[in-house]
Amino acid sequence: MNIAICCDHGGLQLKQQIATYLQQKGYCVVDFGTNSLESCDYPDFAHKAANAIASGRCQFGVFVCTTGIGVSMVANKTKGVRCALCTNVDMATLTRQHNNANAIAFGQKYVSFPLAQQMLDAFLSAEFLGGRHAIRVAKIETEE
Repeated sequence: MNIAICCDHGGLQLKQQIATYLQQKGYCVVDFGTNSLESCDYPDFAHKAANAIASGRCQFGVFVCTTGIGVSMVANKTKGVRCALCTNVDMATLTRQHNNANAIAFGQKYVSFPLAQQMLDAFLSAEFLGGRHAIRVAKIETEE
């Protein structure tokens, strides 16, 4: 499974830790940058990662910035990407089960690496429940 990952300078440390963690778990991580602490613009990297999900090149995505807000907003502008900004394990599980999210966003300022590991494990192991949730996701998709 291919997982797109990206960040800006405010999320670099957490992105690097997450990438290593996912690789150790056997995932193929496709890194869209940044790889520097130099100030940069998060849309430059988030657009590339989101497009990789939308095209099918990557099945899931991880987006990181200082708060997670900016990168999640960019990801959600891309047709076919449903990115959830999560701050706890329950949110990470439920966004897969109820929203069929294919991307998750973290804010490095608010999410520790150990918590990110737990959320990623929950996110990647949860399955979409369908049923009434499929109707809701279809309504989201009609606006894309």
